Order: sequence, then structure tokens, then C-alpha cells
Amino acid sequence: MYISLSSLIFLPIWINMAQILQGGPDEKEKTTALKDLLSRIDLDELMKKDEPPLDFPDSLEGFEYAFNEKGQLRHIKTGEPFVFNYREDLHRWNQKRYEALGEIITKYVYELLEKECNLKKVSIPVDATESEPKSFIFMSEDALTNPQKLMVLIHGSGVVRAGQWARRLIINEDLDSGTQIPFIKRAVDEGYGVIVLNPNENYIEVEKLNTHAQSSSDSSDEPAEKRERKDKVSKEAKKRRDFYEKYRNPQREKEVTQLYIRENGSPEEHAVYVWDHFIAQSAAENVFFVAHSYGGLAFVELMIQREADVKSKVTAVALTDSVHNVWHQEAGKTIREWMRENCCNWVSSSEPLDTSVESMLPDCPRVSAGTDRHELTSWKSFPSIFKFFAEASEAKSSAPRAAGTRRSHRIKHEEL
Repeated sequence: MYISLSSLIFLPIWINMAQILQGGPDEKEKTTALKDLLSRIDLDELMKKDEPPLDFPDSLEGFEYAFNEKGQLRHIKTGEPFVFNYREDLHRWNQKRYEALGEIITKYVYELLEKECNLKKVSIPVDATESEPKSFIFMSEDALTNPQKLMVLIHGSGVVRAGQWARRLIINEDLDSGTQIPFIKRAVDEGYGVIVLNPNENYIEVEKLNTHAQSSSDSSDEPAEKRERKDKVSKEAKKRRDFYEKYRNPQREKEVTQLYIRENGSPEEHAVYVWDHFIAQSAAENVFFVAHSYGGLAFVELMIQREADVKSKVTAVALTDSVHNVWHQEAGKTIREWMRENCCNWVSSSEPLDTSVESMLPDCPRVSAGTDRHELTSWKSFPSIFKFFAEASEAKSSAPRAAGTRRSHRIKHEEL
């Protein structure tokens, strides 16, 4: 006879209920607590009862994984790729394990940005006090002094941080496809200064203080009878809660509160802040943006807020499967016209790389990234983006004030 997992979970509760109902009036309190339990039962929470502890290693070595010479994450003993379903039928635990590994990957990429790419970590806000929440970006040594070219990299939304395109690619594919490192290294080799934004680092988390303890200083003037009645109600509520928790028994996770970083509380705010305090102050005659997914939306918002400055300083923008929308973001006609002349969006498509793709929006040309996977669009369009920037720079230097020349260049690029 088949017995479902949920039946096994509820069986002790039903047995306990039956035993209590057979008892006398003195069991009324427990009956009330059990009824309360059954009315608020959460199967997902009950399932946590049998989970292993959410206690994971804090290093790649602790997970027994390492990146090989090809930049692929492999088990140090078996050589196998990462396995998500480490424990069968424990999806939540497996997901927490994956997230713990992801945090280690983030720190690992930060180290690569500093050690392999020779970028420096710069704290923001630039005038932050010792005690306030802070974030950071990464810059090459010549980011603000390079007189010729500056490349700015913006990733999408979610769990990714500075230097990453997609955590999934880093873990399941390799570092080249999942990180911005190939872009940074080639940019440096071709004489660009580099700034790497960190638009998802918007707040820090601190553990909440215990709010259950109530001060009794204001109740000292209450009549004794009223105070006793309140104490009795409080004790009864605690009994019911403890009785309920006996069966619920979840793995408790820390309760945290979020402290937002000044002027960097969202990707859009972050992009404007870095523009005002770094990019706008740079010496580069030509600034180039590479913006993936939500990063494209953040760039359009930057244009809306700093239109004249962006137009005067930015030479070309490469978007990769950008989720911007010029109508919803209320981008004006002059911005849409500038984007048609100076931007190109490599979108997910099964068509060959650089094949023109039709668009319903009147913003910028769209071409295929050569892949139908959203997260791969930046990596697959990598060579085309650098070619696009080189041609845009050449067109600007040969005819810096001729808008018609820039437009004819764009058409030529799309026909490749």
C-alpha cells in the first residue's frame, strides 16, 4: 500500500490529536494549540524538519571544486562538473548549497579582477563615513587619465556582481563565457581604460535585533489585576507558540534588515552616481559602454537624466539582449534618435551572428548574438562588439560632426 510523504508527516499530529480528544477537559489548551497548528500548517516548512544543517563550506576547496586550465569548474577528485542535486529530494537544501557556492564564486571573480586584470577596487560613495554602508567598483589604473578610450561594463540584474555576466555560466560552463574578464583583457590590450560597475550591490544586510522582549517599565503603574491578566495571556500565547514549533521545527535562518547604500540604492542610481563621479571626470575622448540585460535599462535611464553629457562623451554603446524600453522609460525623441545612430543591441536569436533582427521599438538597430540563450549573448557577440567600437571610433575621427557618416557606417555594420 502506497503512503504519501505528507501522510507520514501528518501522522504523528493526527495520533496526538486523537489522544488529546480522548482526554478530559484539562486537555482543552492542547486541543486549541493543535487546531491552531492544523489551520496554519505549511508543508514546505514541515519538510525542513528533516533537512541536513544549512552549514556549507566557505571556500572552493571546502566544496572540493576548482577551476581547471580551461576555466571550467570541476570536482577536484572526480573531475566531474558541478552537481546541483547533491542530495535527492532536498531541492531547498540543494538550492541553498548552490547559493553558498555562488557567493564564493563572486569573491573569486573579485580576486581575478584585481590579480589577473590588474584592476583596483574603489569604494563608493567616495565621501562615505567610516560607519555608513558602502559598495565598490573596479577600475584600471588609467581609467580616469587615458586620453583616448574608456570602456564601461554593466551587467544585468539578479545575483551577479561586478565582473560577471551570469553565475550559471561560470558554474556550469566556464569563466570566459560567464565573466567580463575576456572583455577587460582585450580592452586593456587595445589601449582602453576600463571601469566595471557593480549595480546590484545596493545594500548591506545586518541581523535584526530580538524584538520579542518587551519592556515592562511603562506597566509599573498598572493595577495588579490587569498586570496579572496580561502576563497570563502572554504565557498562554507562548505555550501555544512553543507547542506549534515542536511540530513545525524548521531550520531557522537569521532575520536581517537591509541598509541601503547612499545614492546607490538601485542599478539606475548606481549608473548615474558612477557617471557623475568617475566617467564624466575621465579624460577619455571616446567612452564606450557594454551593457547586458537590465544594464541596458540602466544606461537608458542614465541618458534620460544626463542626456547632454552622455551625447558629448559617449561614442558607441553595445547592448546585449537589453531589456530597456524607450516607451515605458519615456525616453524623448532626441534620445531615440541618438540611440539609432550610436547603439546596437545584440539580441538572443537562432539567426547567425550579426544578422539583422526586426524590432517593434524605434530605438536602436538589433542584430543576432548568434545564440538563443539570453545569458550567452555577451560572450557570443564579443568579437563583433570590439569591431563595432573600432568602426565607430574610426568613423568619429574621420568625420566627427557628420551625422550622415555615422548612420551610413551603422548600416554597413549591420549588413556584415
